[in-house]
Amino acid sequence: MPRSRLGLAPEALADLRALKANIRAEVRDAIERHLRHEPAAISRARIKQLQGEGSPEYRLRVGDVRIFYDVGEKEDLVAHWWLDYSHIMRTAQGRK
Repeated sequence: MPRSRLGLAPEALADLRALKANIRAEVRDAIERHLRHEPAAISRARIKQLQGEGSPEYRLRVGDVRIFYDVGEKEDLVAHWWLDYSHIMRTAQGRK
């Protein structure tokens, strides 16, 4: 099975660098495990194809982190951005 080429948008790279080291390692592992070989394979727990037109096409869930990405014609993958919901919730509750 061919490996997909992965690209990171500048926003995604900045988001990845901002994650804690242990979460960053989980995200990298999930990208290798779930997206490197079959980025368009839908799963009940992890990968969801998003509805509607435009970008992004897919979402990968890794704990509290969501990775939004598109898959190109040659199975090239471009990750657009990450959202760490645990950080958003802590900030909304007045904690860091």
